[in-house]
Amino acid sequence: MGFKADVIIWDFASCSMYCRLSLHKVKVEALAFSPNDKYLVTLGGQDDSSVVVWNISKKEAICGSPAAVASAGITYCVKFANNNDDLFFTGGDGTLRVWDLDVANRKIRPTDVNMGQIKRVVKCIEVKDDDSYFYCGTTTGDILTINTKTKLFQHYGPEKDKFSLGVTAMALLKTGNILVGGGDGTVAVVTQAVNKKDKKATFKKLANQTAKVEGGVKSVALRGEGHQFFVGSEKSQIYRFNFAEFTCELIRSCHFAAVRDIVFPRECSDLFATCSKDDIRVWHADKGKELLRISVKELCHAIDFMPDGKSIVSAWQDGKIRAFYPETGKEMYVINDAHPKGVTAIACTNGGRRIISGGGEGQVRVWDITPSYQKLVEAMKEHKASVTCIKVRRNDMECVTASSDGTCIIWDLQRFVRNQVLFSNTLFRCVNYHPEEFQVITSGTDRKIGYWEVYDGNQIRELDGSKSGAINGMDISPHGDFYVTGGDDKLIKVWKYDEGEVTHVGIGHSGDICKLKISPDQRHIVSVSTDGAILRWRYPH
Repeated sequence: MGFKADVIIWDFASCSMYCRLSLHKVKVEALAFSPNDKYLVTLGGQDDSSVVVWNISKKEAICGSPAAVASAGITYCVKFANNNDDLFFTGGDGTLRVWDLDVANRKIRPTDVNMGQIKRVVKCIEVKDDDSYFYCGTTTGDILTINTKTKLFQHYGPEKDKFSLGVTAMALLKTGNILVGGGDGTVAVVTQAVNKKDKKATFKKLANQTAKVEGGVKSVALRGEGHQFFVGSEKSQIYRFNFAEFTCELIRSCHFAAVRDIVFPRECSDLFATCSKDDIRVWHADKGKELLRISVKELCHAIDFMPDGKSIVSAWQDGKIRAFYPETGKEMYVINDAHPKGVTAIACTNGGRRIISGGGEGQVRVWDITPSYQKLVEAMKEHKASVTCIKVRRNDMECVTASSDGTCIIWDLQRFVRNQVLFSNTLFRCVNYHPEEFQVITSGTDRKIGYWEVYDGNQIRELDGSKSGAINGMDISPHGDFYVTGGDDKLIKVWKYDEGEVTHVGIGHSGDICKLKISPDQRHIVSVSTDGAILRWRYPH
């Protein structure tokens, strides 16, 4: 709130920014190019609710106007005519308008479409090739036909077999049929039919050309003459359809919610695993292709591979620790009620016989793991708030846990007591042992990076890790010469360990960075963020 929302026009050939247009407040809801690329029309969100027409060659606004009458709701979509640079359409909650652009007088003049008794919320608009009619997809699950010349409502349909959760995307086919995407993931071809009883035109779904995708359909794009088309869903998946057989294949996927953790198997850089809401996914590092998806309807906070690579252990919001086979994704075992307020951090010992978990209530628990049973060995109660990160020493004699209560505790894993406690005025987010294990390095919400002595828990030095926002993720190189940080400033920074200097900065994330890891072969850094992105960077050293 309170900030301008920019529209950026890009030069497609050179992949460079052509211009930045700033006028709308808070949000830009939709935009459309005119058929000859002379103009761009943009539509502001509910706090702005204005339509602005821009001259692309001059990079300036021609004119603007409120998107709808004061009594109407939010306007959601805008579409230009196919053959006229001075005609466009907008639709939304209780509003449907045809606009005429008068460039000479710098005015846009709206005409409200007469809908009679029908009330609809329009989510998408498609215009017929000759501009004689335009079609509107609604949240009710039907399609409206409007005459462009008379600006009168003609008919709507399908009357009985409506699209569940609304019509969310449309594309016009050369045959005159409409390709429709629904909010429930239905993709179908709709044809115009005439009702035999009252001779009225209506719409009808074609039974042999209907399919379903995972998640609601967000966009439909035709390729060429429409022999193939692509469908994007709200579960962040892109499908390629073959029109003749009406079959589809998944060609791209990623997480649709914040990615909480990223981990590589020991000594393996070809694969990595990430976790998010509802699933854990295993990816091929070089191809960026999803190899395995493990679906559980719950939020996963953290994951780790067992040292032998034979299982993935995971920490879940419902208080369970789940282990899965990495080849098939089948469940290996579940530890129920591992923590009362959800499991928030997890780590495997290097011997592969134990798991250490941290909970939302602050307890650190050690579990014995064998193929036949899983047993609680000890619960260590010192932290007062959730445990955010756990790291284990190479000899499995000691581990360090970071918590959002402002402490990091170094635990003795033989006697199950604390050896040292590190205090700081911050919510700790991450902690790492230096490879030689005489120091730990921490960071959190105070934007500081702290170096601490393991032997007596004293702080040796403190660096400013970021100018704005918490540092959420950190990883140290196997030799300890460099480490990498990322956080709410959306930047990846590579640091020299001894000098405390930044050597490289990576700009690419559009959401807060949650976690990052250096690949075991030190060729790449993989980082994950709250917007569901997974980015792979070349490791500079």
